[in-house]
Amino acid sequence: MFMKRREFSRAAASAAVVSSAWFSPLVQAQAKKPQAGTDYQALEARAPVEAPAGKIEVVEFFWYSCPHCNAFEPMLDAWSKKLPKDVVLRRVPVAFQDSFVPQQRLFYALEAMGLVEKLHAKVFAAIHGDRINLTKGDAIVEWVSRQGVDKAKFLEQFNSFSVASKVTRATQLQNAYRVEGVPALGVAGRYYTDGSMARSMERALQVVESLVLDVRSGR
Repeated sequence: MFMKRREFSRAAASAAVVSSAWFSPLVQAQAKKPQAGTDYQALEARAPVEAPAGKIEVVEFFWYSCPHCNAFEPMLDAWSKKLPKDVVLRRVPVAFQDSFVPQQRLFYALEAMGLVEKLHAKVFAAIHGDRINLTKGDAIVEWVSRQGVDKAKFLEQFNSFSVASKVTRATQLQNAYRVEGVPALGVAGRYYTDGSMARSMERALQVVESLVLDVRSGR
């Protein structure tokens, strides 16, 4: 459900306007209003957002080698396809230690090449289904090239200054939200929740939906 910070050293080593259709009326009827300090945290200082004015940014913090992130990805993908027009999903790869950086670079290189939609889920499948070790740069580059991507162009992006800058900003954002583990979700630079607080990632999405309503209404 949720992988906490203290679990990552061991895991990394072994890995070497809302519409009513957004969530069901039954869920709306049964859902208790999320409580600050229990179901989510309100940030003391606002975190930066990249969404343009008039848009509400939802951030997913993830790590490719995290089994809980792998399990959450299909749910998040389906949820993201139903988002209202004023809500923007932003994926942010975390780095709780230096060994995570190659996978941060992987995501941002794919993003720069317009390949996230094509390969993001395949990265999870390669790691968790095929048991391929994608923790090192060389292995990542070789795997991406086997997916039909130009190796030289990917390597250029992987080692680029722009990707390095995005990696730095990702880690800064993770710290601004005080991410305790992954998968985790941030809303509008103001709120944070995760599977531990919400008690499941499915309910975490419901908490996010409630917080989006609050942001939209100006609360």
